Amino acid sequence: MIVRHLTFHYTLRDEQGRMLDTSRGGEPLSCVEGAGEIVPGLERVLRSMQPGEQRKVAVAPEDAYGPREEDLVQRVPRAVLPIDGEIAVGDQFRTGGDRHAPIVTVVGLEGENVVLDANHPLAGQTLFFEVELVAARPATANESRRGDTEQN
Repeated sequence: MIVRHLTFHYTLRDEQGRMLDTSRGGEPLSCVEGAGEIVPGLERVLRSMQPGEQRKVAVAPEDAYGPREEDLVQRVPRAVLPIDGEIAVGDQFRTGGDRHAPIVTVVGLEGENVVLDANHPLAGQTLFFEVELVAARPATANESRRGDTEQN
């Protein structure tokens, strides 16, 4: 199977039709098929497209950031958090020094406790994309290895 490097423009909207993100007016986004660089539901659609083609697609939570998991919302003592200074609802921070450590969102303040949500902010939501495949080319050997590691 030939792995492709895909370049595309997108506009992302939530279930209420609000625009969350777009590449329009800037550089298009690029990814390698199978490398896990974009949500699986969008990648499947892009794989079936030809350059110049545009589509609207709804991506279910299972093919995007997954369902919300209530066990990922926890109350922790403020004193154990790796943050100095004030904390406010909506703040986000990485739970450790490793760049792969989970990012959590502060969703509540309860006295000496902080309520943290480790769900992706878009978990549980259907995502609505307007996409245009700008270019598709065979991936380089280095890019293909990136895709192979995600597929195996």
